[in-house]
Amino acid sequence: MAAAAEVSILPDSVLMQVLALLPPWDRLRAAGVCRRWRRLALDRTVWRHVDLSQRRLSSGALWHLLRRHLQPGLRSLRARGSLLSGSRQRLLSPALLAALRKRCPQLHCLGLAETDLRRVPYESIPASLTVLELRHCELPSAWFRHTASTPGALQHLLVHHVPAFSDQHLLAVCSQHRLKTLSLRGTYRLTEPGLQRVAPFLQELQHLELQGCGAGDATMGSVGRHMKQLRVLEIGACPVSNMGLGALKTLQHLETLCLDLSEKLSAGAVIVLCQALPQLRDLRLVGGCLETEVMDQIRVGLSHCSFSHSPQHPA
Repeated sequence: MAAAAEVSILPDSVLMQVLALLPPWDRLRAAGVCRRWRRLALDRTVWRHVDLSQRRLSSGALWHLLRRHLQPGLRSLRARGSLLSGSRQRLLSPALLAALRKRCPQLHCLGLAETDLRRVPYESIPASLTVLELRHCELPSAWFRHTASTPGALQHLLVHHVPAFSDQHLLAVCSQHRLKTLSLRGTYRLTEPGLQRVAPFLQELQHLELQGCGAGDATMGSVGRHMKQLRVLEIGACPVSNMGLGALKTLQHLETLCLDLSEKLSAGAVIVLCQALPQLRDLRLVGGCLETEVMDQIRVGLSHCSFSHSPQHPA
């Protein structure tokens, strides 16, 4: 009773901030507490950001949320389908996305996990999006082809463990959008020639992550030539050697560098690279076995930036 009384004296603005942090289903439960909580829990500001990715969602459940609770002011939506569960049910359809575009014209971030998109044309994706996140999804071969004559609004693309994502997909999205963030993990179909081909289209890129794809020394050369606005660079599980690192000295705006250590990379080459990057403030090394003497050598040689080493990459 005392705890309930303490909550009841909170101002509406504070309580709404608390409700906005809850999962959507908990917000709906809170709406049943009393009239005040119902008014606050269903307020449109509480529903600006909706994360449904903690549970597998059916198409019917998403339709219900769209019609009853998603507001015109919705800014970000994340949802999880049932692709990895063996179910044949599809989370999204062109009709559902059309309704989402109409009801939520301010949607700028869409995150999809375990979603089968093979029957969803790319043109169905809301044109208002600036952020698209795909995790463990299936794509058709012709996706990312933008039919409009003007560049798309998409600026930030995350593709993690999407087995169908290929050089053709990457070329389509990079040539038709002015990307600022590109995060690729577990995209094993990508090849080094494909990555080199798209580099000239990524001159405005500020954050690049390449984990477990075909990026090697030739790709690093293309990064150094074309992506000189990079602020953050993360490279892991890629066949990059000391020679490839040397090509990154042109990234004079780089502030954060994260590298997976391997047999091909030496601590000396890392130090030489980082000393050539005047804006570098954060160096993170992952994997490998660094002796205390080597770590001290790195810290002394890179006194202008912070340094950390972890035995394995975070999940």
